[in-house]
Amino acid sequence: MSKPCFVILAVLIGFSNAASAQTATADQRGACKADYQKFCAGIAPGGGRIVACLNGQRNQLSDSCKKALDSRKQ
Repeated sequence: MSKPCFVILAVLIGFSNAASAQTATADQRGACKADYQKFCAGIAPGGGRIVACLNGQRNQLSDSCKKALDSRKQ
């Protein structure tokens, strides 16, 4: 395989992985939206603060949110 073809292939694979990561993030947000609004609404996004807040309330979170948080760890 020529070097330009390899570079193009690597870029395409990188973009496809980024798109799937964004989808997972959107799914995780959806799973935790109600829990976020209930327990962490005053937390500013960024730096992992929302995830830390949700993990601090783990005993009270919905099962779907717990699963979404667990999937972030893998």
